[in-house]
Amino acid sequence: MTATSTLRVSEPREIISLLPYRLGFRPRDSAVAVSLRAPRGRVGVVMRVDLAALGDEEVGAQVARAVVATMGRDGAQSTVLVVYADVDPRLDPGPVGLRVLRAVEHYREASDVSLGQVPVWVVTPDGYLSFDCARSCCPPGGRPLRELESTQVSARMVLEGATVAGSRDDLVRIPSADAQRRRVVARTRRRWQERGLAAVAAGPDALERWRLGSVAAWRAAVDLVAGRAELGAPAPWGRLEAGLQDRRVRDAVLASFVPGAGDLPERSVRGRHPDAGVELAMGEVTGRIMGTSTGIAAPEGMVRLHEETLEALVAHGRRDAQAPALSLLALLAWWRGDGARAQILLDRALQDDPGYRLATLLDSALAAGLGPGWTRRPDPPDDDGREWDEDLDPQGPHGGEADPLVGPPEQGQGLGNGSAR
Repeated sequence: MTATSTLRVSEPREIISLLPYRLGFRPRDSAVAVSLRAPRGRVGVVMRVDLAALGDEEVGAQVARAVVATMGRDGAQSTVLVVYADVDPRLDPGPVGLRVLRAVEHYREASDVSLGQVPVWVVTPDGYLSFDCARSCCPPGGRPLRELESTQVSARMVLEGATVAGSRDDLVRIPSADAQRRRVVARTRRRWQERGLAAVAAGPDALERWRLGSVAAWRAAVDLVAGRAELGAPAPWGRLEAGLQDRRVRDAVLASFVPGAGDLPERSVRGRHPDAGVELAMGEVTGRIMGTSTGIAAPEGMVRLHEETLEALVAHGRRDAQAPALSLLALLAWWRGDGARAQILLDRALQDDPGYRLATLLDSALAAGLGPGWTRRPDPPDDDGREWDEDLDPQGPHGGEADPLVGPPEQGQGLGNGSAR
């Protein structure tokens, strides 16, 4: 996908078509808020929350205020809400229909002062419809979903090879390596852990050598995944898994994500403490990911290679003990704007280690709708540099001359784009 492609979205149903691609999966039991930026209603942040949360009698209003605050930070001029439910709320007086009604009420109340009237669309397993549409406008069950497959958004995405996962969990499936290979990795991991403990006891020089060996394991793992490793080279997974338990080794791996880091990862693990020059360089590297003024978009090829390497590590490592690798994977997903994938990875990291610091910090940023640095520059490009230039009437059939048959409906960009909880 090129960085200069432009797609104009002029109808609400184009928004519905776009959302699964922005999220990376087909939502269910969800409410998806869309930020529409000035001057022409360009799509900005896309934020998914559980329908049950937004429709909850006790906390739903608070959830709505948090989502609207994220829309405000994104510079939204207006907003659209798309609800994904199993029923047409006009026809279902039961718990699901009531949950939809409360979710819409909470969001509209939270948005009323700052964003004005909020168009709401509902997507069911059978169709899509305007929440405010009488039956004469939208038939029972809504307009057929097949209409969404003929939009310009859908055509462009198919042409560019974009895919949509069937569910949120399908975004992150890392199958385990075979049992024999995992046993070999486990033996290597235990030996490297023992060497690390011995290095701590032996003093700073020994610990520095152990850390350098761990960074070397990361380099070797990347070369192995990239096909650059020499034939017969030892598998690095056990040493890398053990090494990532050390914060300085983990931060060295993080530094290697950024183009131009050179030997900074190795320099960052030398000595009892990093010197001032190394600390300054590490801060600059972090700023390339997180800084508003210095942040850069994630380099696609490099990031994918690092993701594949970390996924291979998780596949070969201990189950339920992968907080460092999962947190780094979440950081890479967040950097390239895939908030949905980042959130799932963070959920798994925090399940493995509820107090893991990198995961908790990134989870807080996601909850606040805070994106990586490049998404927070003034008038940032959407997604991976594409300009999604929408001349949009989000009101659809209730907005004047819009086609009465058109019905509308996350990575959006940044942490809040894609998924937030």
